[in-house]
Amino acid sequence: MSNPTPSAVVPSSPSGFSLKDFLSSFLLTELFKGMALTGKYAFRSKITLEYPEEKTPLSPRFRGLHALRRYENGEERCIACKLCEAVCPAMAITIESVERADGSRRTSRYDIDLTKCIFCGFCEESCPVDSIVETHILEYHGETRGDLYYTKDMLLAVGDRFEPQIAAAKAADAKYR
Repeated sequence: MSNPTPSAVVPSSPSGFSLKDFLSSFLLTELFKGMALTGKYAFRSKITLEYPEEKTPLSPRFRGLHALRRYENGEERCIACKLCEAVCPAMAITIESVERADGSRRTSRYDIDLTKCIFCGFCEESCPVDSIVETHILEYHGETRGDLYYTKDMLLAVGDRFEPQIAAAKAADAKYR
């Protein structure tokens, strides 16, 4: 048995130089390919939307800003069962309850920290009285972290303001539930 000599194991291109790569780099072929691609799409109709004026269509099941709803008589729906707080995977909901004189429970504190919320919709699905809902509102912001901490009064105000849209969305989605 003979062992191979070191000269028998030689790479095919010892210097790593390739004339094809050199000419491609020297003639700027990548630049011209990019310019050709840009020219191909330059005079076609644009597909970009001008956001504030033009809005993309939202899915019927889009989950946006939270809202607390009221009954037709003006009483808040939340019965302080704390199911939404228990089911929230991000632990973004905080509820405190009080018992009223008639024996029913209502919330004294209902807070949602939207910086923690993952908009999964579990809170809405777990609510037995459809009190907490996620609306189709996507245009809200906060300058500081505290601006995205929604209290009970803020959530009720959102619900009061957008109740017709919330009711219409719930009615449209009812056949899928």
